[in-house]
Amino acid sequence: MNPNDSVLAETHEVFNVGAELPDHDAYRADAALVEAVVREGAAWADDELSAFGRLTGAAAYRELGTEANRHPPELDTHDRFGRRVDLVRFHPAYHTLMRTAIEHGLHSAPHTAPRPGAHVARAAKFYLQSQVEAGHGCPVTMTFASVPTLRTTPALAEAWLPRITARVYDPRNVPDAQKAGVTIGMAMTEKQGGSDVRANTTQARPAGAGGVYELVGHKYFVSAPMCDAFLVLAQAPGGLSCFLLPRWRPDGTKNALQLLRLKRKMGNVSNASSETELRGALAWRVGDEGRGVRTIIEMVACTRFDCMVGSSAGQRAAAALALHHATLRSAFGRRLAEQPLMQNVLADLALESEASLALTMRLARAMDTPGDAHEQALLRLGTAIGKYWVCKRTAAHAAEAMECIGGSGVMEDSPFPRLYREAPVNAIWEGSGNVQCLDMLRAAEKAPAALHAFFAELAPARGADRRLDRWVAALQDEFAELSDLEFRARGLVDRMALALQASLLVRHAPAAVADAFCASRLDGGGARQYGTLPRGVDVAAIVARAMPAL
Repeated sequence: MNPNDSVLAETHEVFNVGAELPDHDAYRADAALVEAVVREGAAWADDELSAFGRLTGAAAYRELGTEANRHPPELDTHDRFGRRVDLVRFHPAYHTLMRTAIEHGLHSAPHTAPRPGAHVARAAKFYLQSQVEAGHGCPVTMTFASVPTLRTTPALAEAWLPRITARVYDPRNVPDAQKAGVTIGMAMTEKQGGSDVRANTTQARPAGAGGVYELVGHKYFVSAPMCDAFLVLAQAPGGLSCFLLPRWRPDGTKNALQLLRLKRKMGNVSNASSETELRGALAWRVGDEGRGVRTIIEMVACTRFDCMVGSSAGQRAAAALALHHATLRSAFGRRLAEQPLMQNVLADLALESEASLALTMRLARAMDTPGDAHEQALLRLGTAIGKYWVCKRTAAHAAEAMECIGGSGVMEDSPFPRLYREAPVNAIWEGSGNVQCLDMLRAAEKAPAALHAFFAELAPARGADRRLDRWVAALQDEFAELSDLEFRARGLVDRMALALQASLLVRHAPAAVADAFCASRLDGGGARQYGTLPRGVDVAAIVARAMPAL
């Protein structure tokens, strides 16, 4: 044997496999997003969004999302000397994601720098950031959404809003008076009530002048318990009321808010949620006594909108990963992206993603026009429709995209298990599907202008596509029949969402996208799987448009 010969221990050469997405501009690579930002009034933010897209598209930054979920938060109820601390510990990756979100104004920019397109630009950033990691978006969203609710009470707004809107992230468990920037959580849910918050049993007892109360009760699901203060619903003498409850009292002592345990969630793993007991916790009333739901409803509307943004982001992340993989992997002699049936699936996933984004960004524009009656009526109805439809469509979308990867997509070192587990969360939180559908009916009944605004929004697309015209006419007939509306509510909202999406795509998207959407979603009807686009659809153009440009 020649001593220069080596024994080959290698069993095979690694080839024909996928690869991680390389560094790229996640904003500029998303043609549908760039167009929506311009169309809905935030063209001025293009350079800023491109810089943010390069940040969120960097492989090292995306790895933070993996780390934040690999190391979930932990709760220390007491320190090692026995003092009650209620401290939630997070991996450094989570803090980096939070710091980035806060410093880029995802929690405050439209409030501190209002201008046309401010909500659109903020939604675009939230969409890019959520593709990296969804869990930390919860406290960012609630901090953002707390502002309109706190503005109902000027004294609280003056004391808290400068720090709530500051671009300073300070995660220390110390009195809020020692911080330049704070975050806000929410504590509405109780085990006996769930979405029926009027069934809450937590008691609020007046404890002095200036709207001060002491709260006693058990909150079954407190979102982001590491926040500095929480908006809470409790039963005051005058009825269900809204309160701001800080973690620390003004004298620097710990408030009587005690975390019992962190929830073990299927998804949203990086973010902490807890069961909490209020044992005479000091809180300040927000709004009028007995008007708690009305006071907090603007916060809920904002969080529901962000659920749409987050689910749209999940769809884009899943579609981009599937598209990227399909350009690298071959089977049966051709790249997956060249296989006709796979093209059908990929194009269908891309269609769903673009339609979700179009609806979400249209409603972001409505948020930018508080003085416009049509826009506000559309926002009132459209948020319930969009939150229901976009969030519920995301779970099946994630599953189909994961199947594009094959068996490797199911492995825990792939991004897809996290995307898949995260997908149902937004459909359930901030009001489940039934709650959204009932909210749509309530809005249509109490504010007929909202339903008029909905159909007025569809009118500019009239005549552009016969399938859409037929769809809208049939939808109008559905509302002409008022019997058993509640029983039919889900079907109605399904059709309303598709009408809005189709109208936006017919007016603004390339012809290939609009035609495929109307052909697959409006023609024929009935249940369908992804990858069943009909003949004649230009799948190659749709796939090319959605492909992450690298």
